[in-house]
Amino acid sequence: MTRLDAGPELTEAPPLCDGPRALLLESREVPLGGVRAMEAHRSLRAMEVHRSLRAMEVHRSLPQRELPMVGAWCFLDRFGPQEVRMRVEPHPHIGLQTVTWPLVGEVRHRDTLGSDVVVRRGVLNLMTSGAGIAHSEYSVGEGPVPLDMLQLWVALPESRRHGPQAFERHEDLPVIDLDDGATATVVVGSFAGTASPATMYTPIAGVELHLPAGAAVTLPLVPEWEYALVGVSGEPVVDAGEEGAAGIALPDQGLLYLGIHRDGIAVRAERDTTLFLLGGEPFEADIVMWWNFVGRRHEEIVEARDAWESGSDRYGHVVGHGDERIPAPPLPGVRLTERRRRV
Repeated sequence: MTRLDAGPELTEAPPLCDGPRALLLESREVPLGGVRAMEAHRSLRAMEVHRSLRAMEVHRSLPQRELPMVGAWCFLDRFGPQEVRMRVEPHPHIGLQTVTWPLVGEVRHRDTLGSDVVVRRGVLNLMTSGAGIAHSEYSVGEGPVPLDMLQLWVALPESRRHGPQAFERHEDLPVIDLDDGATATVVVGSFAGTASPATMYTPIAGVELHLPAGAAVTLPLVPEWEYALVGVSGEPVVDAGEEGAAGIALPDQGLLYLGIHRDGIAVRAERDTTLFLLGGEPFEADIVMWWNFVGRRHEEIVEARDAWESGSDRYGHVVGHGDERIPAPPLPGVRLTERRRRV
């Protein structure tokens, strides 16, 4: 997916996370194709694209102003649940991996490596941008269809972010049986001693959890990693270990940041519940993130934008497309600086 709400970065110096947290953060509806983007994209084709994006209900759980990253996770959008015609034309990425995880519906992915696949429930699409890639995403069919999907970005470490493009599709992901009939699908990384086949470049966990009504489980965590839980459906109650607390209800699309130095977290469900666990080793560097680019310095972002706008070979050509593409929005009139945590 492409971000069209790009704005100035944060400049405050961050505190390091030095222990457990129990910070509940709300998602926000993002103005895909908003006024600023429309002013920057005046062609008839671009306006058609942005009308399509505006029709989509999109909520962003990460980044937050207080919390730009959880481990290497730097972005989480949820598209839906809704009935919509999705048409996201070719757009670029640098310095990241996209993790596409449909909950309902099918999405056609095409990219500059020649990939042309349909991703559906239970199937992981993992795209590694390296120094630069472009892709498009269409819902299947010509009219509105039911669609609900998570899309996440993982920042690439220095050792991989300048490398080649890559794409993987995984249909057989490991599922762990937990207590009380609960299950955990290890989408990326590792959890409870089980690893996903997906290729990742930092120690990380991305796990979909299902708890039937009445279930109560303790999720094993790596104490050296930081974690967050994201509500998908069912509003689970999380025992974050605060003295005198009865537990924290995690609403759909809410994000509960758990911090670091935990070896487990207790979760219970009064009704059938789905949630997503994000975790990983604290990332090696602060990042500069603007539009669809993850870098380390302002100059890298400017260079990446100029390459896209000039039609450079850096990103290649998305299979099955002509000249259609999403133009980059204008850069803000300030220097882009690192995104830094406040908690």
